[in-house]
Amino acid sequence: MRGDIWVTVFSDFPERFLDLKEVYVGDRGTWQKRKLESAQMISGRPVLKFEGVDTPEAASRMTNRELAVTRDQVVQLPEGMFYIFDLIGCKVFAGDDGTSIGELVDVRQYPANDAYVIRMNDGRTMSLAAVVQFIKHVDVENKKIVIDSAGLVETG
Repeated sequence: MRGDIWVTVFSDFPERFLDLKEVYVGDRGTWQKRKLESAQMISGRPVLKFEGVDTPEAASRMTNRELAVTRDQVVQLPEGMFYIFDLIGCKVFAGDDGTSIGELVDVRQYPANDAYVIRMNDGRTMSLAAVVQFIKHVDVENKKIVIDSAGLVETG
C-alpha cells in the first residue's frame, strides 16, 4: 500500500472500523458519507484509507473531524452504560416522589465521572454527578431518568 494516505482515528471501540465500508464525517455541523477503501489497526488505533484522499494535503483536511455511523452500526454497550446521544433529551424525575424536574441537556465528561447537565422546569441549570449514588434508573427507550435530587448542584 505504498503511497496510500491514511488517517488515524481515536475511538472507544477502535476495532469497529475494520469491517466498515463507509462512515459519516462531520465538518462544521454538516455530515458527509465517505467510502472507506480499507482500514487496519496500527499500535492499537484504527487507521483508515478514505476513497479519494490520495495526497498528504487531502489527508490533512480530514484532521479534527468527528466520525459517525448509523444507529444500527453502533457497538452494543454493556448493561448500565449508555451513549450520550441516547441520554440527551431524557426527562428527569426525582426518585423520592416521581416529580418531573427537567430535561437532560448535556453530559460533561470528567476524569472522575461524567456529570449530567439538567435544565430544570423553572429554567435553572443544574448538574448531577453521573454515579450510582445519584442515578437511580435510566430508561433511554422511554427517554426517562430517575435521580436522587440530593445530588443536584446549581451551575447557572
